[in-house]
Amino acid sequence: MSGRTALEICIGSVEGAIAAEESGADRVELCDNLLGGGTTPSAGTIRRAIASVSIGVNVIIRPRGGDFCFSDVEFDVMLEDVAFAKSCGANAVVIGILNPDGSVDVERCRALIEAASPLSVTFHRAFDMVRDAHEALDA
Repeated sequence: MSGRTALEICIGSVEGAIAAEESGADRVELCDNLLGGGTTPSAGTIRRAIASVSIGVNVIIRPRGGDFCFSDVEFDVMLEDVAFAKSCGANAVVIGILNPDGSVDVERCRALIEAASPLSVTFHRAFDMVRDAHEALDA
């Protein structure tokens, strides 16, 4: 991949992962509910997508659509989803949690990053909803 830009394709199914690999993608972001902004795919979809391709599968960890402010119960689900994706051999997880004031929830993001270690972590489209992009980038 040196000398060229990596190609990541957002997909919503095992078939999408296979098609992306066949089309030359370097990795995929696996989501459910793409029209709703992307949510965590089912356990079966995660497991089968990872088993079906040789490229990296980055799994979105988002328990529901809507805003990016999650309850304690939703956060616990996110921690379990990270552990599951990691146990299946995911390449990375894709996360994003905000506070009600539009700032990044640094404490909870840190906990998800620690749970995902040593996997890579990407901060997803929650960034588009922050109150201050420069502050969020620093966070």
